[in-house]
Amino acid sequence: MAALREIVIDCEHAPSLARFWAAVLDDYEVLPYDDAEIARLAALGLTPETDPTVGVGGPGPTLFFQQVPEPKTVKNRVHLDVEAPDQQAEVDRLLALGATVHSVHERWTTMLDPEGNEFCVAQPG
Repeated sequence: MAALREIVIDCEHAPSLARFWAAVLDDYEVLPYDDAEIARLAALGLTPETDPTVGVGGPGPTLFFQQVPEPKTVKNRVHLDVEAPDQQAEVDRLLALGATVHSVHERWTTMLDPEGNEFCVAQPG
């Protein structure tokens, strides 16, 4: 049997989108860079701010953001759903982080992250 290890999200700028999602999710953070990783990036002419592959870890699967050359052009085939006890307060918080509202439904709000990827904020249960 396979086990879910990572959810990989293609993006335009991995570091900024990783920071956005680390701020969205409770107990998630951008995975730290140790000296060896900073040296490896430097040898490639990169820094943590220009790293094309950034992980966000927490209590569930790791979210892994990988930079790709092509922009998003159509609706996501897979999206993340998050839930919050106060759905509207969470929507407001995410708007302040740079998300936008796509559509409002009875039990969830479909939002777009800063790069236009759809995700939903739902009521618990």
